Amino acid sequence: MKNLQKFFSTAGLMIVAACLILASCTKEGPQGAAGANGLNGKDGTDGKDANETCKLCHAKDVVDRIAVEFQMAKHSWGEAAFEESGNTTCAPCHEQKGYVYVCVNNTATDFTFNATTKKWVNSYTVPSSEAIGELGCFTCHTSLHTTYGAEDIALTTVAPVPMTMYGGAETINITADGGRGNLCAKCHQPRPLTCGNDPSGRLLNYDSVLNYPKAFMYDSTAGAINTMVKPSYRMHVHYGAVGAVYAGVGGIEYPGTRTYENSKHTTEASCQDCHMADPMVGVAGGHSFNMRNGLESALGGNTTWNFNGCNQENCHDKAPLSSSSGDWKDTRAEIKGYLDDLAAKINECGGGHDILHREASASNLWWGITTNNYDGYLDIYSSSSNPNGYWRDPYNSSAANLAKPKFPSLLMVQMGALINFQFCLREYSLGIHNTKYVKALLINTKEALEANL
Repeated sequence: MKNLQKFFSTAGLMIVAACLILASCTKEGPQGAAGANGLNGKDGTDGKDANETCKLCHAKDVVDRIAVEFQMAKHSWGEAAFEESGNTTCAPCHEQKGYVYVCVNNTATDFTFNATTKKWVNSYTVPSSEAIGELGCFTCHTSLHTTYGAEDIALTTVAPVPMTMYGGAETINITADGGRGNLCAKCHQPRPLTCGNDPSGRLLNYDSVLNYPKAFMYDSTAGAINTMVKPSYRMHVHYGAVGAVYAGVGGIEYPGTRTYENSKHTTEASCQDCHMADPMVGVAGGHSFNMRNGLESALGGNTTWNFNGCNQENCHDKAPLSSSSGDWKDTRAEIKGYLDDLAAKINECGGGHDILHREASASNLWWGITTNNYDGYLDIYSSSSNPNGYWRDPYNSSAANLAKPKFPSLLMVQMGALINFQFCLREYSLGIHNTKYVKALLINTKEALEANL
């Protein structure tokens, strides 16, 4: 028993001593010298700053402003999109999905021969499933909502544009600002003329129009036999001539007293520089693409036009443009005079009655650009489009049509003159887009008519 008591006494002393030693270790002694720094850790991957990149567009002063401006753009009105919905040949310009399709697939504009049908076919079409949709944000900016960064607002295309009118043999290339004007020219280009009496439907040979001015395009005495292109109310190159005129290509370039050259706009400005300039009061500028605040005639008043894009540094800033300045007013009046002169020369084949169609109403997009308000159509009878037409349609056997006077014969030089007249009328600006090229086309074409008739 004594030995057991001795053991616990000794053990107790040892436990107490151990506790005292542990207690003394919890007290902090004097701080020693600092050790060497350790190696830096590996950087982690940055997280996505989605909210900030979204604000590039989705800020009230950006997306709301653009949306309101676009409401005033003709691109947004939608009539053409609905009218042409399902039309596979019109879709590349009139439908959102159609436009994106030809851009993404780099669809060719050539004519290919179908050995089965024995016909030439324009390749510039889309599948019926793609012929749908009004033009909108995703037409020009197909990358929207993909990266959620600045790349989202990239343009659908800036590539040079092979002209469908020429089956790809001529190209529009608006090089300024990285080629962004080519986005517009992709649609704002003339369409092809095909040989209506040729069952194979081949493309009109524009070299023949130029080089054989006295050959018949249409011989009224031989009926349809010698017809290259069927004369009709809508014998034209469509409405988008401005892209070709701006780039200085595509017209029938008859030799004459004027040299074919381009104004500075062709290489030093893009479509967007002027048509998307800082907006003015009303409906001009920004994503409205409008150059003027209203729908007045082509020679409108002093407060109509938005010159913010024109009067930028290195453009017209040293001599700012206004609707009363000579560079603007006098140039447009001069081109209007040349258009009037060429129209009069074309109409001579009518023996006292115009072959060009007049339309003195707001439905004429080119109202006021010529003195007689020509619209580029021919005054040929059409039961649906021109029921009051003066001339007989050579390919219509209805009693109403046969009661009309026979449409006169046309030489190749007259066909070329019609094409050039449509080019210079429908580019719409009265030469401002490319003054030198328009002036050369109008003057030289009139001279060609005088030399060959």
